[in-house]
Amino acid sequence: MLRLLGSEKRLCDQISRRDLLEVGGLSALGLTLADALQLRAAQATGPEQTSHFGKAKACILLFPFGSPPQHETFDPKPGAPVEIQGELKAIGTKVPGVAIGERLPRIAAVADKITLVRSLNHPYPVHGVAYALTGMPTYTPSIEASPRAAEHWPSLGALVDYFKQCREGGAPSPLPRNIGLPWQFGSKCDLPTLAGPYAAFLGQTYDPVWADFDGAGTRTVPKLTAGQKKEVRDPFAGVLPSGAFRLGGAGASSADVSSERMDARRSLLAQFDQVRSAIDESEPARLMNQYRQRAYSLLCSSAMRTALDVQRESPAMRERYGMTLFGQACLAARRLVEAGATFISVYWDPFELFGGSCWDTHENHFPRLKEYLLPVFDETYSALIADLDARGMLDETLVLCFSEHGRTPRIDSKPQGGGRHHWSRVYSAALAGGGIGRGKVVGRSDAQGGEVADTPVSPKDILATALHLLGIDPHTLVHDRLGRPLPIAGDGRFLPELC
Repeated sequence: MLRLLGSEKRLCDQISRRDLLEVGGLSALGLTLADALQLRAAQATGPEQTSHFGKAKACILLFPFGSPPQHETFDPKPGAPVEIQGELKAIGTKVPGVAIGERLPRIAAVADKITLVRSLNHPYPVHGVAYALTGMPTYTPSIEASPRAAEHWPSLGALVDYFKQCREGGAPSPLPRNIGLPWQFGSKCDLPTLAGPYAAFLGQTYDPVWADFDGAGTRTVPKLTAGQKKEVRDPFAGVLPSGAFRLGGAGASSADVSSERMDARRSLLAQFDQVRSAIDESEPARLMNQYRQRAYSLLCSSAMRTALDVQRESPAMRERYGMTLFGQACLAARRLVEAGATFISVYWDPFELFGGSCWDTHENHFPRLKEYLLPVFDETYSALIADLDARGMLDETLVLCFSEHGRTPRIDSKPQGGGRHHWSRVYSAALAGGGIGRGKVVGRSDAQGGEVADTPVSPKDILATALHLLGIDPHTLVHDRLGRPLPIAGDGRFLPELC
C-alpha cells in the first residue's frame, strides 16, 4: 500500500491529511473517500472545532449576480460628497449606530438578526462567480463562460454535498443535498451558461440539481442602457401566482409514464446492473450508478416536488416574500430546508438580455435601483430572515448573501441615470443564522467606500467560515485531476468575529 508523506493533523472526519493523500492515490484503483469513511465510520471531531463548529444544519446561498452597490445597500456614506453618496441617503436600523441604504427599510427592521461585512475585497473586478464561490486562488474572465474548464475548483454547494455523502457512506438521500433555484444559473439569457456553481474535479455527480420555473414576467424593468431597444418583462420583478417551480432537466419525468412503467424500468436496470457488477467495478461505473440512483430517486419521490410547490403556502405568506421570482424562489428555499435539504442556492441572474435584468448597473443606475432592484431585494430578504427566525429555523440555517464584487465609489455621471462600475477593493455582504452573530458589523471601509479601512475579509474567508459552521474542516485536502492535494477553501480561514 502506497503512503504519501503529509501532516498528521486530524480532519473533521477523523481522517488525517496523510490518510487522505493515501486515499487520493488509491482512487485510480476504485477506492474513494466515501469508501474510506465507510470503513472507519467515525464521528466528526477535531482540534480546530469551536462551539460554532457544525452549528448550521443547512445553508441558503443568495447570489445577486452583477454585484449590488455597497453605497446604496449595506455601507452608505451619508457624509461623503454627492458624487460618492449619490441620490439615495441612509437610514437607521434596529441596531443602534448602524445605518443602511434608505430603500431597505424592511431589512433595517431585521438588522438585529444579521451580521454585515463591510470589508470584503479581492483583486478581480470581473464577474467571477466561480472565484467568489470556490477556493480557487486566481481568476481569469476567459473561463467564466466555460463551466467545465480544468481550472475550476468545487463550489461551496458541491463541497457540502460531497462531504455529507461521505459521512453518510453513500446512503441515498430523500432530497438532493445541493439544489439550485430558480433554474440553471445563467441559462435564461443570451450568453452561454455561466461558470460558478459546479463540482469541478469532484465530478458532475455533485453538481446542483436544478429546478426550473414555469411562468412569465409581469413587469417591464427599467432598461440597462439608453440604447437598449428590447423591453424586458422580467420575472425577477414580478410573476403571477400561477407561476410554479418544477424539477429541471433530467429530474423531470413525463406525465405519461406511470409508476408501474417506472418500476418495470428500474427492475430491468437492476438486472443489467447484476451482470455489469461482475465484470466492471471501475470508477466510471460507480459514478454512473450514482447518477442513476439520483435520477430515479428524483423521478419517483414526491419530496422534492412537494417542497418546490410554493402554491401550498397561504396567499399571505407568498405575498410576504413578494410575488417575484426572487421572492418565490426564497420561499421555495425555506420549504426545501424544512423538508430536509442541506444546501440551496438562489441566483438572481440575467434574464433574456445579459445585464438587462441583473445588478450590473453601469448605466441607469438610480432608476433601476429605486424602481426595481432594491424594493424586490428589501421585501424578500427581510421576509426570509424573519420567517426563518419565527419558525425557530434561523439558528440552524446559515443564510449567505453576497456577490462577485462591489461597485465604484465615485458615480459616473455621463450615462443616463448615472452608473457605478466594477470594484473589488471593498464591498459588502450580509450573513445570518447557523452560528453567525446577530446585530454585528465586521470590517470597515474608508470614508468614500472605496478601500478597506479595517479587518479585510476575502470571499475565501466567507467560504471557510461557512464550511466550518456546516461541520466541515476548511483545511481538508481534496485532489484535483492532476492528483494535487488542494485545501477546499483555498487560503480562506474561519473568522470567529463573524460568530
